[in-house]
Amino acid sequence: MAFARKKNKDSDAVVAPEAVMTTPEPALVSGSSAATSTMPMSSSNGSLPGAPSPKAPASGASNKRLGEQLIGSRLITAEQLEAALAAQSASGERLGETLVRQGVLTEQALAHALAAFFGFDVANLRRDNVDPATLTLVPENVAREYMAVPIRMNGAQLEVAVAEPSEDLRLALSQLVGRPVSLRIAPLSDIRWAIDSHYQAIGTVGKLVQAFESVEGSRRRAADTAVEEAPVGDDAPVVQVVDRILTQAMRDRASDVHIEPSEGVVRVRYRIDGALKEILTLPAAIGPGLVSRIKIMANMNIVERRRPQDGQLTIMIDGTEVDVRVATAATIMGESCVMRILDKTRSVLRLNDLGMPKDTHLAYSKMVRSPFGMVICAGPTGSGKTTTLYATLSEVSNPTLNVMTIEDPVEYVFPSINQIQTNDQAGITFATGLKSILRQDPDVILVGEIRDVETTRVAVQSALTGHFVVSSLHATDSVSALHRFLDMGIESFMIASSVLGVVGQRLLRRICPSCKASYTPTPEELDFYHDGGGTLSTGFFQGTGCNFCSHTGYKDRIGVYELLIMTPELRRLVVGWATQEELRSMAVRQGMRTMRQEAIGLVDQGITTIEEVIRSMYTL
Repeated sequence: MAFARKKNKDSDAVVAPEAVMTTPEPALVSGSSAATSTMPMSSSNGSLPGAPSPKAPASGASNKRLGEQLIGSRLITAEQLEAALAAQSASGERLGETLVRQGVLTEQALAHALAAFFGFDVANLRRDNVDPATLTLVPENVAREYMAVPIRMNGAQLEVAVAEPSEDLRLALSQLVGRPVSLRIAPLSDIRWAIDSHYQAIGTVGKLVQAFESVEGSRRRAADTAVEEAPVGDDAPVVQVVDRILTQAMRDRASDVHIEPSEGVVRVRYRIDGALKEILTLPAAIGPGLVSRIKIMANMNIVERRRPQDGQLTIMIDGTEVDVRVATAATIMGESCVMRILDKTRSVLRLNDLGMPKDTHLAYSKMVRSPFGMVICAGPTGSGKTTTLYATLSEVSNPTLNVMTIEDPVEYVFPSINQIQTNDQAGITFATGLKSILRQDPDVILVGEIRDVETTRVAVQSALTGHFVVSSLHATDSVSALHRFLDMGIESFMIASSVLGVVGQRLLRRICPSCKASYTPTPEELDFYHDGGGTLSTGFFQGTGCNFCSHTGYKDRIGVYELLIMTPELRRLVVGWATQEELRSMAVRQGMRTMRQEAIGLVDQGITTIEEVIRSMYTL
């Protein structure tokens, strides 16, 4: 069987406050019947009977002693403790959660403080490897319920990392696994990451593929004997494989899932932090079944396999409703499918959270408060344009304005904004939707993407007739976006009169903070760095690779922006059909910093690497 699994340890490290546990009460431990009775593996809801409630509040005395230790360790001040205790008493959360939420402590610092306070060792899940054999001892539902990850066997004793240690929990886990258990403390975000990383949804895909091959063999024999086939149910192997692929993609923070047929196999790849990573290699026979299942979920035509198709589906993953955009295309090896994952639960960033330099943020904030005109966000696919558009909407939206959008799809719902979803079957395109919006007395209009001449012309005319329009455009940088308009046939004087400014952007991968170390760049990297205006001589950094970043050296991304403001000089150049080089030179002379210069600045700050800048924006 042509099946091979490639383990992926990159997953979503959800930042969540560390919880402070209560001190164990000996009377409850030694005198309770739960400590001596035989305990079943799990209750009906997947929890351990007799284990302490994770949400049980810490006592006031315990909070006071912990606060005194934190002050003694100079991690917080007395004033910060007093403010945290006041907020904690009002919210009912734990003191540690309050301190982390207020930004007074990091999760790592809190974990070490808790370990010293309660006498436990600290588990470094980012560096220490988890023994796969121990994962079978603690079921996934128990691990998620109590945030407990088995690490390794230490002789006859099982070491388990937990966020909230207590004697009750230790006894419950010990009875579950049938051997002694020792607890270690780890930050809650690291525990969640370790669970998502090691209890993988795609871990049982191999057995499902075997079941699929067995079912397919039975179907072929049934076809030979003209026996009627049974309908495919939700427990069919192909159905479960698709569900597991999407579930693991969500846990791994993947933005896209690629299902690609090739000679003899089907590759499944995730795009994580902008880079594709191969996750699974499946037998070629299962490929058409996977694509057909996805088409059924997205209400697409499963019979048509030659023409490209687009669709959309909604699925529940780990209790979260997720929208998935689907696109299929016929290749010489079969039908390829790409799914874009849109998590509606992720909060919309504010403009000051995007990572813009302070002066760029101030200039852009002033620009988007204009009563009319057009602002363009330019960049390639996956450069964060939609995030910038939504941050812009959250900045300008207020009860005195009528804000309307036309999007494909609506990725985030604003309660105070009128949003329209494109629908080709109903005749609602960007152009027709924009025309209908103009009859709704709008003040601010967001066009999800400018794709064609008709949409561009309507948007420009809207900006010229007293509306503020913000939209995205596929272009390499801010200057090339202006030439895209010219290439579409829009008159140069209309562009010069309507466009207020263009934001060009890219996303660069951040150096993983858990394995960040100094290094010496290659001569080629140094030449690129100095050509971009770099002057750093104190040292460069890169990620050496660890569990936390799946040994890539990178974790998460940061935006890089260049802001082109349309000045009278630039307007004259646009009217005269100036070249991109002339426009860029004029913009730089008037103070615009290019994306390459901004990226080199991030290298100077130790946020990203020269290699990553070369990969993303070599010529910009």
